[in-house]
Amino acid sequence: MRFQLTGDQRALRSAVRDVVGRWSAAGALGRVAQFPAPLWGAPELDRGWWRALGDLGVFSLRLAEGEGGAGLGLPEAVLVFEELGWALVPGPLVATHLAAGVVPGAATGEAVVAAADGSLVEWLEEADVVMPGAEGAVAMRSVDPLTPVHRVPAPARVEPVAVLLTAAEQLGTAGRVCGLAVQHARTREQFGQPIGAFQAVKHLCAQSLVRVEVARAAVYAAAVTGDAVDIAAARLLADEAAVRGARDCLQVHGGMGFTWESEVHLHLKRAWVRARRGGGGTESEELLAADLAGRVS
Repeated sequence: MRFQLTGDQRALRSAVRDVVGRWSAAGALGRVAQFPAPLWGAPELDRGWWRALGDLGVFSLRLAEGEGGAGLGLPEAVLVFEELGWALVPGPLVATHLAAGVVPGAATGEAVVAAADGSLVEWLEEADVVMPGAEGAVAMRSVDPLTPVHRVPAPARVEPVAVLLTAAEQLGTAGRVCGLAVQHARTREQFGQPIGAFQAVKHLCAQSLVRVEVARAAVYAAAVTGDAVDIAAARLLADEAAVRGARDCLQVHGGMGFTWESEVHLHLKRAWVRARRGGGGTESEELLAADLAGRVS
């Protein structure tokens, strides 16, 4: 059986990319450049942009039509959040999406909602509403200048949907950095030929593409089944594809990738922060191990 996106799903993905593409690359870099040295000032959330995301239906996507939503499901939400990850869109996207229909104004982007995701809370000080579980949060210096974070003393339980949407964001980053690596390998020349002609660079790009496609298959499948074990597997693969892909992209770019004029390092830093959200790493590994042990016994 062949599984393919429907025409409506392709149109949704294209519409979202057209809008969020305005943010990617130059937009993100421009906002970083506004921060004072050493570039770790407190970023402010663009409320106009947040409302634009609400108008696009990012937060109300899974609400019933009678409640002002589009009445779509997890597969469509995954496609949207993949594009948000691709474009480095900042803000507590997952928390606000999950709060739509519960917190007034969340669905339309009028309200910014923060929630504890495992041991972290993102954009706490910019939030209009903070969900229970974020009490006693302590500010941390974030490795990502576009994502302020706080740590909570008692890690909160994370919904499987939040884990899956984070995996979708990581998948978007993985796809973006793979494309950036290939583009640079084609255009950058050394010794009279593109660096993509060298075997070591070819391997980095090829391995990145393999990780992206494997993660994409797992994330899309988990969106269809909604199974917690499938989601855990997808999250691990997506985290690996994003972090290792961004590191390899940096390797392909060389010293240029570390400069503030390049977006590559921002993708790596965002992938690092997302990987620390709840449901990633050891949590997903333990869930998979428990499932395998149960099947064996």
